[in-house]
Amino acid sequence: MATIDKALDALFLLGQAGQALRLADIARSLDMPRSSAHRILAPLVARGLLERDAHGRYQAGLGLMTLGLACARREPIAHAAQPVLEAAAHELGETFFLVVARGGRLVVLEKAEGDGFLRAAPRLGSSVPVHATAVGKLYLAHAPDAVELEALPRYTPATLRSRTALAAAVAEARSRGWAVNDEEWQAGLCVAAAPVLVGGRLEGCVALALVAARFHALGTAAAVRRVRHAAEGIALRLEGEKS
Repeated sequence: MATIDKALDALFLLGQAGQALRLADIARSLDMPRSSAHRILAPLVARGLLERDAHGRYQAGLGLMTLGLACARREPIAHAAQPVLEAAAHELGETFFLVVARGGRLVVLEKAEGDGFLRAAPRLGSSVPVHATAVGKLYLAHAPDAVELEALPRYTPATLRSRTALAAAVAEARSRGWAVNDEEWQAGLCVAAAPVLVGGRLEGCVALALVAARFHALGTAAAVRRVRHAAEGIALRLEGEKS
């Protein structure tokens, strides 16, 4: 059982790393000898869940991606969101994301890429922080029990670090029906988000991510209008599938 746990730890580590890692770095993260780490990684590579690059570093493999996408595609909200996000991304030329809460974390379940700077990040299946994102504020406003909020780490000078400031931002998001992240998670990144509400229940959030200059040129009102339109479109499709 301990070996299985370590193998799962390795999969999560490399699945969320966003880059290839050396054996020594993986062993250190898993708190085990390099020889033991190699024994755990070898069958994962053989099954295609992990891959090794030309320098011998390990990274997530296509098998892992296939499993993840298969799970995502089973979710009704992902099926409903895909055409809506693609239409929005094509129209604006920027990237739209669908973020949902799973296991207490906020996870990117679907995305449609524009041709802008941010087309590659965050990746499908990656998690985003609760307190430092627009979607996090919306979940705290509409479904606080769905996410886990413990420490409030600082990502940028704009990150909300106090419970009082975060509570005020959450109350504002609840009152407005949308939320904004103005460089709170990543410097130079601004995000507008809107909730996907079906029967008053929060099913997920749509987020539009832009570099700060582009966001301010577009304007908060225009960005919010885009994500609210997309969120409403997804909600309508979900209601149609459930009826």
